[in-house]
Amino acid sequence: MCRIRVGAVWMGLAVALARGAEPGAALSAAYWKVWGPEEQARIDADIERHRKADAVLSLAGVAEGAEVRVEQLSHAFFFGAHIFNFRQLGTAERNRRYEELYGTLFNSATIAFYWKKFELEPGRPRFAAEERDTEAYWNRAEEPKSEPHWRRPASDPVVAFCEGKGIRLHGHTIVWGNRKWHHPEWLFEQYCPAGEKERLLALGKEGLAKLTPAQIVEQAPVFTAELHRLFERRMRELASHYGARLQSWDVVNESATDFSRGAMVPGDAVCKSHYGLMPGDYTFAAFQQAGRLFPQGVKLNINDYLNNEAYVRQVEELRARGCRIDILGSQMHLFNPQECLDLADGKRIGKPVNTPDEIRATMATLARAGLPLHLSEITITSPGSDARGFEIQAVLARNLYRTWFSIGPMVAITWWNVVDDCGAPGEPTISGLFTRDMQPKPSYHALNRLINDEWKTRATVRAGAGGRVGFRGFKGRYRVTWADAAGVRQSAEFELARDGDGL
Repeated sequence: MCRIRVGAVWMGLAVALARGAEPGAALSAAYWKVWGPEEQARIDADIERHRKADAVLSLAGVAEGAEVRVEQLSHAFFFGAHIFNFRQLGTAERNRRYEELYGTLFNSATIAFYWKKFELEPGRPRFAAEERDTEAYWNRAEEPKSEPHWRRPASDPVVAFCEGKGIRLHGHTIVWGNRKWHHPEWLFEQYCPAGEKERLLALGKEGLAKLTPAQIVEQAPVFTAELHRLFERRMRELASHYGARLQSWDVVNESATDFSRGAMVPGDAVCKSHYGLMPGDYTFAAFQQAGRLFPQGVKLNINDYLNNEAYVRQVEELRARGCRIDILGSQMHLFNPQECLDLADGKRIGKPVNTPDEIRATMATLARAGLPLHLSEITITSPGSDARGFEIQAVLARNLYRTWFSIGPMVAITWWNVVDDCGAPGEPTISGLFTRDMQPKPSYHALNRLINDEWKTRATVRAGAGGRVGFRGFKGRYRVTWADAAGVRQSAEFELARDGDGL
């Protein structure tokens, strides 16, 4: 287990960020040439235009010239993170610090519904907690990452926790073709008859690639029918169990590659996915079913990493065929520490984060689908566990968040791995906002300053004639307080211009 102490070597940087200082010496002149004052001013102007609104209130019993206190209580924009390590961090104190983030830094939580670990045994979805989901169990675990349900807590306790704190809930994911992370082995092992299994294994990948979907069905009619039945059963169970309790779901994850390869053909009973065999035209089928099963107020998301024209065409085609898709999800992972070092040195990398203009162009492409945008999974890795590495992560996070937040169609940003050494195998061990023992890193302070300081409106204004009060603030929920003519304190709450109908 990797443990990184919060030492004096970079505590000064964390304190500076918390107090509002602007670090950046660890990043090159070439980097700051791109992200300099002129660009920062443009980002500020876009934030002002897209994330704020004017409020005009009429308050009873307020004398002209009286002071009115304006306090923003919550954001209309959603700043999220996944909550995959719920009660799994090894001590009650670490778990307490982790849980405190939801409702302070994060107002949205992505809950794990990966089929492979959610339904370890067929017919036994892990809604309710068992002994293996308790804090005591994880506190005793000597090798937590070797446990089959690491990063996959039972869903009901997480849902109840988030509901109790007013956290928006996002389910991830219902349908995904990935065999390593999503598909239970029992799909094939238990639901493919022995004769069909023998034929499919004999054909292998190369043999299956030569067959048409209709010929594959001839080779395995029972198994292909079972795929459809089990996929549909899973969605029915999730929709029936939760109804409207989760505000949104990733209905289908990372299917744009199959679409771009022409693998999803209307009318086919099976899809020759690059993942392996999938139900035919599975993205269309999933959204059709989700549209029938989930209440209208539950947002149905599509999610992908392609971020290109093919993804937009897929969404446009699905909607033209009658699918209800409410939000377009986009991923951006800087998993490789070298990518972050290269960005800090002013070098270009093969992802759309090199410049603010490149970010805007990518999001403008996705916005052509006509949907709100959710930056659904982001990773910004510390390129090293020294002071420079942590500073680079913090500065990159600040500038990227500011740019994403400034883009009009954007409605949410979700940080992926909150805690170091808690990612999936192969993901970087130092991409969190906190060390493994839940000590805050400078990147946490950078985001906390943005979300809870710079992007929250607090003001004292003077009432005009007739109790009229006006101000301009960040969109969200507010409380105003004042003293009436008798000196009695009064208050009222209201919502200031939620961001469209995206979330």
